[in-house]
Amino acid sequence: MADVKLTAEVRQEFGKGASRRIRATNKVPAVIYGHGSDPVHVTLPGHELMLALKTPNVLITLDVAGKQELVIPKAVQRDAIKGFLVHVDLLLVKRGEKVTVEVPVHTEGELAPGGGLLEHVLSALPVEAEATHIPESVSVSIEGLEPGTSVLAKDIRLPNGTSLAVEEDAVVLQVLQPQAEEPAPEAAEGEGEAAEAATA
Repeated sequence: MADVKLTAEVRQEFGKGASRRIRATNKVPAVIYGHGSDPVHVTLPGHELMLALKTPNVLITLDVAGKQELVIPKAVQRDAIKGFLVHVDLLLVKRGEKVTVEVPVHTEGELAPGGGLLEHVLSALPVEAEATHIPESVSVSIEGLEPGTSVLAKDIRLPNGTSLAVEEDAVVLQVLQPQAEEPAPEAAEGEGEAAEAATA
């Protein structure tokens, strides 16, 4: 897991106006919480934070007023249109501590011939892992799977030290039967209009 270090500035201003001013300086407002402590409102460097968040469940060492804190992102808000970071919630963690996170599910291989459709029922798998050893993703082979086949949570191989945080029988992936094509609604409407014109 990548070791990311960022410097956080404790902020005293709150509200939408303050947040807009922070973002105008290419920084991101954030809140650090966890371990029963009061939330700490901070400002983080925008570019460095965006790069760090490219890694799912990245472990970040924050320098907060000279004190080193380990955190992981728990909620990331982005602008719906432009995609820039609006706000981030960070959870305090300790080395050796178990945390529950969602890990992206990646697929490998090809479905059986015949046009089956792969549905990601869970795009991310809830797991429990040691805070400093959170897997970046889990891989599932879909090689040769036929329509009607499902991949359950218990079928996915997890790294050592990682366990499921969801029911074993939860469906993660399923292969659907290809759907027969239906006539386009526009064509059907056009035929109806032609028939009306003929009888008029």
